[in-house]
Amino acid sequence: MPSSIEHSSIKHSSIKHSSIKHSPMKLNPINERRLDAFLSNKRSLYSCVVFLLLFFLSLFAEFIANDNPLVVRYQKQWYFPVIITYPETAFGGDFKTEADYKDPYVNELITQDGWMLWPPIPYSYNTHIADLQSPAPSPPSQRNWLGTDDQARDVLARSIYGFRVSILFSLALTLASSVIGIAVGAIQGYYGGKVDLLGQRFLEIWSGLPVLYLLIILSSLVKPTIWWLLGIMLLFSWTHLVDLVRAEFLKGRNLEYVRAARAMGVSNPVIMYRHILPNAMVASLTFLPFLLTGAITTLTSLDFLGFGLPSDAASLGELVAQGKANIQAPWLGITAFVVLSLMLSLLVFIGEGVRDALDPRLVK
Repeated sequence: MPSSIEHSSIKHSSIKHSSIKHSPMKLNPINERRLDAFLSNKRSLYSCVVFLLLFFLSLFAEFIANDNPLVVRYQKQWYFPVIITYPETAFGGDFKTEADYKDPYVNELITQDGWMLWPPIPYSYNTHIADLQSPAPSPPSQRNWLGTDDQARDVLARSIYGFRVSILFSLALTLASSVIGIAVGAIQGYYGGKVDLLGQRFLEIWSGLPVLYLLIILSSLVKPTIWWLLGIMLLFSWTHLVDLVRAEFLKGRNLEYVRAARAMGVSNPVIMYRHILPNAMVASLTFLPFLLTGAITTLTSLDFLGFGLPSDAASLGELVAQGKANIQAPWLGITAFVVLSLMLSLLVFIGEGVRDALDPRLVK
């Protein structure tokens, strides 16, 4: 028979284990205070909500602006042209090429024994509108809410797709450059000595290069694609976080718990990843929204100069260039200005909120 003390301790431990097992997951006190600080900043909170909503809608741009119908009901069968490509023969046509749903002949074939559901904007970013009421660029109308550009393409559709391209491209560039920059800064700061000395001399030379001119030269040597452009910009964008992470690792490698871990035989990669990197990430996260805005600005500049994305891609920089070339069509420049200023302003406000939430002087 166990004693009453043993029985009480066993019962207490089981109750404690049960309470831990069934208790909801909570943030630690520091992260909870940081989250509360961000939520209390109304400007940053509203900017984050608006940006996430716009970005979420842009991810489904094909369902908002497309020159193919969302759903086709023909001869008691369902078709989804926005997702799947169908030949003209599927609707009783003569050719096996992709069906042109705005062709009067194909439209009549479908409507005789079915119907079509079109998206709110019946144009894609590269749709050339042939039946404009005025020469391109045409002003805003009921058909084209923000008008058309000088190539008879819907400006609103290009703005939606261009917004998505800019955000996704900049996110990929920011994440890739952050991984490289944090890794290089961590190696320099942790090992120090000749590694740090040689690394700093290389960074001084590399950072002193005229980045925009080099991007223009490299982009003009090959046919621009989105992946090639991403690789070229990555060559020069990874240096932004190196100095910040290096400073954190130079400070963290001499802390007592790091020395204790090294004395216990813990490997250097484990010490860097588990004990020093979390402190460096707090400072690095505050710069990510600003790196994102810088990537968007650089991409827009290259597109404006004609050295960015392919000419048939949805590009906000190309819309800015059209606004400059067509002063008689003010809706082009105004649309590009509003979209870019809204996007960058939201990201800057979010960055300010993240910076204040992670600032130990403001969050206690």
